[in-house]
Amino acid sequence: MLDLNRSGTDVPEAGDGPEQASTASGRVLHPAPPRPYLITAAVLCALYFLYAYLRHSHFQSPSWDLGIFEQEVRAYAAFDAPVVDIKGPGYLILGDHFSPLVALLVPLYWIWPSALALLFAQAALFAASAVVVGRTAQQILGGRSGLAVTVAYGLSWGLQEAVKSEFHEIALAVPLFALVCRALLLERWRAAALWALPLVLVKEDLGVTVALVGVLLFLYGRRAQGMLLAAFGVFAFALTVFVLIPAASSAGTYDYWKKIETDGQREVSPLDSVLGVLDSSVKIEMLVFLVGITAFLALRSPLILLVLPTLGWRLLSQDSHHWGMVWHYSAILMPVVFLAMTDGIRRSRTSRRPWLVAYANVAVPVATAIAVAMTQHLPMRDLLRPETYRADERVAAAERALEAIPAGARVETDITLMSHLTGDRTVYWIGGAPGTAPDVVAINLDFGWSRPIDDPVRYAEQLHPEARYRITLRSGSFVVMERTTPAPADATR
Repeated sequence: MLDLNRSGTDVPEAGDGPEQASTASGRVLHPAPPRPYLITAAVLCALYFLYAYLRHSHFQSPSWDLGIFEQEVRAYAAFDAPVVDIKGPGYLILGDHFSPLVALLVPLYWIWPSALALLFAQAALFAASAVVVGRTAQQILGGRSGLAVTVAYGLSWGLQEAVKSEFHEIALAVPLFALVCRALLLERWRAAALWALPLVLVKEDLGVTVALVGVLLFLYGRRAQGMLLAAFGVFAFALTVFVLIPAASSAGTYDYWKKIETDGQREVSPLDSVLGVLDSSVKIEMLVFLVGITAFLALRSPLILLVLPTLGWRLLSQDSHHWGMVWHYSAILMPVVFLAMTDGIRRSRTSRRPWLVAYANVAVPVATAIAVAMTQHLPMRDLLRPETYRADERVAAAERALEAIPAGARVETDITLMSHLTGDRTVYWIGGAPGTAPDVVAINLDFGWSRPIDDPVRYAEQLHPEARYRITLRSGSFVVMERTTPAPADATR
């Protein structure tokens, strides 16, 4: 079913103009003028950013990640080591995940020093990947397939959930995955290898995916390139996980092995981890929808193999956050499955089974209909609701709390205010900065604490017995407290 073209010939890699009418193996490429795709991408970028902006401006951050990445980019912008105090005072983020490629966002951050710059960058990167996916589909399938695939991909649940989850480093990987898959489908073997290389600087686990790109190149007939790329991917993965990350980590280890090895306080054997890869309906639902959004024709393409490394660690993980359709973990899989669908349709059109040919001819509108229908249950449906655009009293209370915190202060807070403070303050995670005696402790009493906080001052002084605090502002559920005693001489700054 997954027959591979073994042509070993490179094709010119300059432009997609009319002069480039076929691949090296003689497959015809249809014209795909960029303008309609750029317009569609601009609309998608605007929608992604509008949704992210509204959630951010309404203080609806789902996690601490946006604050973490802003602290990292802010450090790079100042030519400092990427210290992220939210993870712990003086914490070097390269000891957590190896994502130095986020430094590419520094020029944008110089212009726009705000968490919103990261949200816009992610929206633009996702939209750019839609151009790559849509134009590739058009060149391969012809007709009106390209724009339909662009829409289906742009509305896919993996991208929508990633936008809802705010910024993550995988935003840089999404267009790279699209470019790798495009190059493979258009038989541009050298380009596929070159686009795959930077993935190892986006996140440490992607070295395994790079190795698998090498395997595909080998199977397609580019044996020397394939073996070199596969070796590079394995080497990069081993180097980052076993050497670079432990060297940067205060613990001297790669902490995320624990996600596979332990379930709470219980150790899980490797065999139990493997046997448990499909032990949850949440996992099965995610897998079904992953290929279901492509009308299942992604399964007809060898490209689908590129989802295996990411799915592998997610299904082996004991952390349920990794299993399902929410959060950002599936965003990098979207360009793979949609371009695998494109390849699957191309292969199915030449099948000897008439029913498969007929199904392939309607697969693009089916996939588009699925994407549009699913959007009714996905985050961006909120853009159709008037209440999404209204700022309520909670937003006004949060803004007053922000105004009460001086620029340059060292602040300990929860995720509600966190990413609004990281641009010009030193920010710590609440309870994660013992001994620092921060200048300000700011909390949202409605944050969802395990125990209600009845006495905010007492809570702040329990966190920092070396200091005393007083309330300077109560605004709705937000409480801002400033330190009234001198900072200890050894407090982290």
